Amino acid sequence: MAKAGLLVRNLGRVEYLQTWQAMIDFTAARSEQTADELWCCEHPPVFTLGQAGRAEHLLTDLGIPLVNSDRGGQITYHGPGQVVIYALLDLGRRQLKVRQLVSAIEQAVIDLLAAHGVLAERHAGAPGVYVAAAKVAALGLRVRRGHSYHGVSLNVDMDLSPFAAINPCGYPGLAVTQTRDLGISLTPSQAATVLADHLAVQLERR
Repeated sequence: MAKAGLLVRNLGRVEYLQTWQAMIDFTAARSEQTADELWCCEHPPVFTLGQAGRAEHLLTDLGIPLVNSDRGGQITYHGPGQVVIYALLDLGRRQLKVRQLVSAIEQAVIDLLAAHGVLAERHAGAPGVYVAAAKVAALGLRVRRGHSYHGVSLNVDMDLSPFAAINPCGYPGLAVTQTRDLGISLTPSQAATVLADHLAVQLERR
């Protein structure tokens, strides 16, 4: 499905490692004519550690795999019921700087929540989206030769308990929440579609 100069792919539930390798391959094979894409998916349970991530932020071994990823950021959790959107973009063609892309992604999540009457915000120095003190969406990006991959995860309707086994995004005691607990009745599939729509709007505005 194409929208606002983007090809949006719904991958369903896919393994993290397989999807990460696919992003690397896609980015390496890009040309000036390659369309930008958003990949919407869910992952089976996995902890991922960003490039600068520290293993001590994994507090408890739950038997869930830990993957050392090449994205930015610290440690986070992905699992069923969480929407992940990967942003495979030519930043030069879009005249986007990384900070602008981060802002666009955050604003897309903020706008989705606002449409359902939920006030969300950014926290200075801690990328992501928060409702009060609880994090509802996490960001992690990689840029290679002006092309971005990785993206954003939005907690929708999932088991949040594995977050207690980590310092989410490197912050001890950071609370997490999800859209279901905020009174938003979207399914993960619906949330992925709506979030992709909001992100497409933000990218066109920039």
